[in-house]
Amino acid sequence: AGPTHDKELPVGRHPLQLYSLGTPNGVKVTILLEELLAAGHTGAEYDAWLIKIYDGDQFGSGFVGVNPNSKIPALLDRSRPEPIRVFESGAILLYLAEKFDNAFLPTDPARRAECLSWLFWQMGSAPFLGGGFGHFYAYAPVKIEYAIDRYAMEAKRQLDVRDRQLADHEYIAGDEYTIADMAIWPW
Repeated sequence: AGPTHDKELPVGRHPLQLYSLGTPNGVKVTILLEELLAAGHTGAEYDAWLIKIYDGDQFGSGFVGVNPNSKIPALLDRSRPEPIRVFESGAILLYLAEKFDNAFLPTDPARRAECLSWLFWQMGSAPFLGGGFGHFYAYAPVKIEYAIDRYAMEAKRQLDVRDRQLADHEYIAGDEYTIADMAIWPW
């Protein structure tokens, strides 16, 4: 944990600074920001900065200052006198939805709970879908059959959970397009 080298992050002209990459987790926030802009939220203008994780950019001091976990995406909201850092994709989605008058986040308690349940379902299932299965199947230097089979079975189960939900609902949390859909779609 902690930075391995000194490297400041770039800062553009907009209040929102997004530091990310085009991975499934990385694009979730971009989807929401673009949806906010399309819905007319002018305060959602942002600058997007590429964090090259294969080059170790996520371990630079500037990035670690925004995300101590050294994972993309990370957001710096400079719209207030004291900038606010937000890290972890689900936290960023929730922060931005709330910042923009609960955009793409239901206010009715039952619908909100359903949306947040699916949002956090995605956060919990992603390690199996990408981190586990993807790693052991495609990237592990040694192919371990048990690990591949275990993660493949869990990935299939998680996809079945999602498919069963979508069989009866237009969107993952019901009849509204929400941040839960934005989190799940890239995966």
